[in-house]
Amino acid sequence: MQIRQILATAAVAAVTAPVALLSVSPAYADTKPAAQTQKQPSIAELRKAYKAAKQAYQEAVAAEKAIVKEIDDFNQPSNPLKVAADAAKTAAVEAAKAKDEADKAVDAAQQKLADAGDDEALKEAAQKELDLATATAAEKATAKTAADAKYAEANDAFHDANVALFKKLNDARNAIDDARAAKQAAKKALDDALAEQEGSEDPQDPDCPAGSDLKSALSGLPSKIAAGSTVDFRLRLTNTSKRTLDEVYPFVAVGAVDKSEKDLSDKLHLKSKQGGTWKSVDMGDYAGRFTNVKAGAHVDLPLRLTIDRSTPAGYGASIALGEYFNQDKSCGASDWAVYEFTINPVGAGNSDTPAKPGNKPKPQGSASPIASSDSGSGSGTANGSLASTGSSSALPTIGLAGGAAVVLGAGAVYVVRRRKAAANS
Repeated sequence: MQIRQILATAAVAAVTAPVALLSVSPAYADTKPAAQTQKQPSIAELRKAYKAAKQAYQEAVAAEKAIVKEIDDFNQPSNPLKVAADAAKTAAVEAAKAKDEADKAVDAAQQKLADAGDDEALKEAAQKELDLATATAAEKATAKTAADAKYAEANDAFHDANVALFKKLNDARNAIDDARAAKQAAKKALDDALAEQEGSEDPQDPDCPAGSDLKSALSGLPSKIAAGSTVDFRLRLTNTSKRTLDEVYPFVAVGAVDKSEKDLSDKLHLKSKQGGTWKSVDMGDYAGRFTNVKAGAHVDLPLRLTIDRSTPAGYGASIALGEYFNQDKSCGASDWAVYEFTINPVGAGNSDTPAKPGNKPKPQGSASPIASSDSGSGSGTANGSLASTGSSSALPTIGLAGGAAVVLGAGAVYVVRRRKAAANS
């Protein structure tokens, strides 16, 4: 199982039931991994496919909204096609009136000629008037024909453009349906694969080892944050390998509890700045994406944490790491770090002291202890591993699974308990 999926599933499960995670024993050695054929996509590939399908769906929705706005703009009076069609219609109406008047002048001239009787002088004048009226009527008829044709052309142009827009809208809505179906199919494929691999003896993907070629560190996250505050910090991912990493995915999540260990995670809102725009980070999903990270280079992901004003005093924790995938199918993940912070009442202010990576918690009840050791990275990340449970030494990914589950949903719980123990000692 890919490290990304271990963390994602641990994050979702942990945040929804933090205390339960502290009281149960992780059982990674009871079942065998599901059989896979060589052609079966990996969890990493399925997760990337699901992420791409979600992005495609979001883009389809955005495209449909853009077309709706385009239609609204199209129907505004200032639309050049509408202006031209309206002007042509007005000209056609005026031309029709002019022709009617010319036709009436012909009728009047014909009547005068009839009324002239045998008076040669009157007949001659009436004939001249009739000839002039007839010529004018012919001109007006020609002008009306031209005006009608121009109006028909302008009106057709407006109508055709309008029809084309609504066809685009229909296509866009069909694209949304297709994208939604593709997203649901990708999600089902991922869920099915996860169900097959859940509880496998060795969930580690040997081709994607943790702690390889990538280092992660959070900076700027205060150790004390007041409810109602918004704080900016960042995740730095450093390529410590000797090659370019094609795709690098940062993963960040936060959780919190009050002093009675009640889950407060729904009152914490995490965003990352991607492409110049702040976007919400969904639990269990990547916080962004970087490409072509050169050897020895680093990338920084701006992060923003907002804590609701209604949040009571308590304790929080954040987990951070990164994962990479290369076109040659090689992959890996950074070691992970847990950063603790205190949530203070509204108006208490934020600390200038940054949060530091904490020790790994020891699960309560029948859970085996989780060992901790410094990874040696300058950013204070830590490697963790489960004590022996009869499984193979699939490290550090098993530690990531168990540790992420404890820290993400119950990380703040262990902070509470540790501080309570310190206070009572």
